[in-house]
Amino acid sequence: MARLDLGSHSVEYRDAGEGAPVVLLHSGGLGARQWTRLAGRLEGAHRVIAPSFLGTAGTSGVPRDADFHFHQDVALVEGLLDALGVGPAHVVGHSYGGLVGLTLARRQPRRVLSLALFEPVAFGVLYSTDDAEGIRDLEREDDDGAFFDDAVGGQEPWLERFIDWWQGPGSWAAMSDAGRETFLAVGRKVYQEVRSLTADRTPHDGYGEVRAPTLLMTAERSPLAARRVVAILGEHLPNATVSFFPGAGHMAPLTDGHTVNAAIVEHLGRV
Repeated sequence: MARLDLGSHSVEYRDAGEGAPVVLLHSGGLGARQWTRLAGRLEGAHRVIAPSFLGTAGTSGVPRDADFHFHQDVALVEGLLDALGVGPAHVVGHSYGGLVGLTLARRQPRRVLSLALFEPVAFGVLYSTDDAEGIRDLEREDDDGAFFDDAVGGQEPWLERFIDWWQGPGSWAAMSDAGRETFLAVGRKVYQEVRSLTADRTPHDGYGEVRAPTLLMTAERSPLAARRVVAILGEHLPNATVSFFPGAGHMAPLTDGHTVNAAIVEHLGRV
């Protein structure tokens, strides 16, 4: 892993291989090492750049009480690519990283050669299409109105609620001690991510400039809201295809990495 000082932040990232660049954007709470296996498969034909977002892994964070918006992580990726002299690139993202990649493509469409996104959390499209089932499923995360309490956001009870929404009841309790400690170390940042992205209302037609070939991936056991986002984007992005993973859940890029990585490699080869 390398480090780069961008002025306001120090970024940890992977940069290896040669060829057309591929940028790998991790899920919330994890880090660039999420993509170790995929990076290893791609580096024979691509230059692979995988940054860790603000406040995760070895990248510096934001002050605990500072305002945060996920656009700051988009800007971090833009700044890193500028500093490394990376031109147009293929972009791969999972969950929060998928939203960051999709937003990058919306803001700078000429910078993105293609997208491969596993359940990007672009929840604004649910509201712009009045997707009642998706909205209802998303809002069950805050069914008692206490989920976005800044005093406890990111602490263990909040993380348990968050993880169990994504992965099913009991998932936090079933996690290893090391896994829980990893999330607790970055819990406040994850909370800030979630607070900003759930307030975002970028509509489905707000992604109209995203014309790069796009692979959208979703899984059978993921929350309905996440699956509905993929379905809506698949209908409205002009060059999108949707891939479905039966029996898998939202963390399929980790739990079913061989299958998901194969789909990404095939997509990159095709485009």
